[in-house]
Amino acid sequence: MPDTATESRLLDDLRRALPIATVAFDPAAQATGLIIVDEVNGFATVGAGNLAPPVPNAQVDAMVDETDRLARRFTSEGRPILAFLDTHEPGVPEPPYPPHCERGTGEENLVPALAWLDGDAHTTQIRKDCINGFVGAIRADGSNALVDWVNENRLAAVLVVGICTDICVMDLVLTLLSARNHGLMPPLAEVAVLAPACATYDLPRGTAEGMGLPATAAHPQLPTHHLGLYVMAARGAVLADRVV
Repeated sequence: MPDTATESRLLDDLRRALPIATVAFDPAAQATGLIIVDEVNGFATVGAGNLAPPVPNAQVDAMVDETDRLARRFTSEGRPILAFLDTHEPGVPEPPYPPHCERGTGEENLVPALAWLDGDAHTTQIRKDCINGFVGAIRADGSNALVDWVNENRLAAVLVVGICTDICVMDLVLTLLSARNHGLMPPLAEVAVLAPACATYDLPRGTAEGMGLPATAAHPQLPTHHLGLYVMAARGAVLADRVV
């Protein structure tokens, strides 16, 4: 069973030892695009797959609700949206994770609340076959769909939301920051992450061991979410707690 007291103490210790600071983010202050990471059934719809939440999860539900609200605002204002969809070919594993989001299963599609983005004129979708969306956006000819999207829209800022905070979201944000610093996207100045619109999965150590998994599979949701936010901020991302 989950040890909620231990997890709470760990989270308190992390917040004291590794503090983060958040700000309000104003997308109207500069040319801003919204990036949605992997809010697909296989990660965010209850019971939809090996890596989906087995029961309703408040953090995941809040992420989807906030993403839907933001996406509707962005498209109504004519601002560009880019949605990554984790999509793997059947039988091609992504160690160390079990099969998930395989093409043709439905797990690889946007959650029902965001399915309207499929026909949205302001939304670009990129199906990726690996954790890191920047790498997943590399085309066969070596060009990069994400880089092109930023440059073609002359974006000075991107606001990133999605799942998992400490895995797919973090990998994308860290690589975006390095690519920006390397001059691949000259217009891009700011990479922001909206904390309330990010989520990660919950697998406390006791639950993992009860499933026959090693202790190293432990992934308590709130501490790992905080660690993801901390690392992104430490590398130069702006952490937002609200959008004005």
